[in-house]
Amino acid sequence: MNKLPLLIAITAILSYAACKKSSDESGEPLPDSSVEIQVLSQNLSFPWEILWGPDNMIWMTERGGKVSRVDPATGTVSHVFTISDVKSTGEGGLLGMALHPSFTTNPHVFVVYNYDKGGTYMEKVVRYTYNGSTLTSPMIILDNIPASSIHNGSRLLITSDLKLFITTGDAANQPSAQNLTSLSGKVLRLNLDGTVPADNPVAGNPMWSYGHRNPQGLVFANDRLYSSEHGPDKDDEINVILRNRNFGWPTVNGFCNETGEQSFCSANNVVQPLTSWTPTIAVSGMDYYNNNAIPQWRNSLILATLKDETLYQLRLSSDGNKIDDTKKLLSGTYGRLRDVCVSPAGKVYVATSNGSNDKIIVLMKK
Repeated sequence: MNKLPLLIAITAILSYAACKKSSDESGEPLPDSSVEIQVLSQNLSFPWEILWGPDNMIWMTERGGKVSRVDPATGTVSHVFTISDVKSTGEGGLLGMALHPSFTTNPHVFVVYNYDKGGTYMEKVVRYTYNGSTLTSPMIILDNIPASSIHNGSRLLITSDLKLFITTGDAANQPSAQNLTSLSGKVLRLNLDGTVPADNPVAGNPMWSYGHRNPQGLVFANDRLYSSEHGPDKDDEINVILRNRNFGWPTVNGFCNETGEQSFCSANNVVQPLTSWTPTIAVSGMDYYNNNAIPQWRNSLILATLKDETLYQLRLSSDGNKIDDTKKLLSGTYGRLRDVCVSPAGKVYVATSNGSNDKIIVLMKK
């Protein structure tokens, strides 16, 4: 992996105007900003998670098993640890990551990855401790999650009340998404020590919501948990995840708008998405933008897509219950886009997923 001493600037500059402007503290509209695109780091191999750490570094997983920290000022990639039992098969490998919200006093790093368990491909969530240079003291938080070469979900999120959310795909076993005793096709919720919270829907069960195909994006904003989810050949989705609710898979794709879906939706109180895409665009990681640095992006989900090779802005309504507008921010230049993170300064970092010379791109106010 090469280290880049300086940002590699490219010529692409976005001039972007939004329909709805934000306001500063005085209530006056803020002017729209032009956006510059630069390559921050390159020569990566299938980065899967990028997130902004409390040490002001970008923490990154790569599917082959590496955990690294990326300096957002220089692009230098510092290797932290390689997880030896990661097995990368198809879409599997080292996937999601989350850091403890009080990282300074609890330097815990949570990862989810696929591995070989006695000849069976499985998935587990493991907590490590960062000692300032590497990861130590692995502790299994959740094991025996079915895995496959496809549909592993695997986005992690820790909320302010110290609950760990985990997305799981159906692992190529579609009926498991409706089976409440299976960990597949779910959004799971645990305490940070791996125990099941007392207020989960089913006692002793980590299930929070079910009927999911392959959710790969997860972000908390506007007091809501938003998820992006891959559809089959139609109906990629953006959902608001609700406690103990059914999201329909495999009977329902997207909205309850087909004859075969409507009776199932009525009988099972199925949650319909905020929006869907047909044909599919392969929605993946996303983050929430609400910074004055680029005011036309405020109150928006920023979404990476794989098949469509596009970064989307999904501008939310003021109450967060609808998507009011959709715009393309970046399209076709860097190939498949896997994940997004937003810095406190309002810069947007995007990881590609091409398998050859993958990059982290930064979009920032010009």
